[in-house]
Formats: sequence, structure tokens, C-alpha cells
Amino acid sequence: MRILGLDPGIRCTGYGIIAIHGRNPTLVDYGTITPPVKVSMGERLSVLYDDLAQLIDMNRPDEFAIEATFYGVNVKSALTLGQARGAALLCAAHHNLPASEYAPRKVKLATTGNGRAAKEQVQFMVQRILNMDHLPEPMDASDALAVAICHHQQRSQVGALASQGV
Repeated sequence: MRILGLDPGIRCTGYGIIAIHGRNPTLVDYGTITPPVKVSMGERLSVLYDDLAQLIDMNRPDEFAIEATFYGVNVKSALTLGQARGAALLCAAHHNLPASEYAPRKVKLATTGNGRAAKEQVQFMVQRILNMDHLPEPMDASDALAVAICHHQQRSQVGALASQGV
């Protein structure tokens, strides 16, 4: 089982791929997709879609998990982020990947035990969970790995409840 986690953004989209062997996740790949800044929004979304499609074709994930939009004070930023999320979700759908969305608070809770954890705490725990010898950088990639880990934990919890007849 392979899970592709995504921390979407129009300037920088973090991705992280983990493999599940038994109950433990292991690192497959991580990094960022960074569309050129001085092109139109449509071109940036196209780069995001195309690079994500190539990533999916190369790594063959079984499931896709994406961080949900954080609705902060800046509405314009939320709308722009929504466009990036839409391109990513469309790409996943075109590759027949089941997609799940997780709120940032849920991702932090799943990786650190604290829904209000700092990004550095998430980064540190991702390193520990995946037995990495260095911190995963940049933060966008670390966050994407945290999304994949969160999805794995949610799948494990659902499976455990189902086996108990709940």
C-alpha cells in the first residue's frame, strides 16, 4: 500500500509518499512542485497538474490524501489555494485514486498528539515516525508527509473498529 500526501499551494506544493508494510509506514519519496511565478494562474495550475500526474505515474500510489483548506483571514489566499487543491483533486480523480481530505488540526493531532503543534514539531515527529536520519525539508514536503501519515492512521483506526464489529 502506498499513500501520496499533498500539502497544496500555488507557489509551492509539498508531496510525500509513504509505503505501508504491516502497520509501519516507511518513506518512499518527498519533495515539492514549484510552478514558475511569472506565468498566468492557468499555466501554474497546469504545471501543478502535469507534475503531479508524472509523480503518480512514477510512484503508483494506491490512495491520495490532501490537506483541507485553512480558512484564515485572507479570503483571496484561500480562493487561490482552493484552485491548487482543485487541480490536485482532479489529477487524483483522473488517475482513479481514492482521495481523502484532512484538516490541518487533524494532521497535527495525528503526528504530534497536539492539534495546535508548531510546524517544527510536526517536522520532528515526521522524522521520527519515518525513521529518517535528517529533518524532512522544506516544510511543505514535511507537511505533506504528515498528511500521508495522518491518512494511514485514519485507515488503521477504521480497520481496527471494523474488525471489532463497531
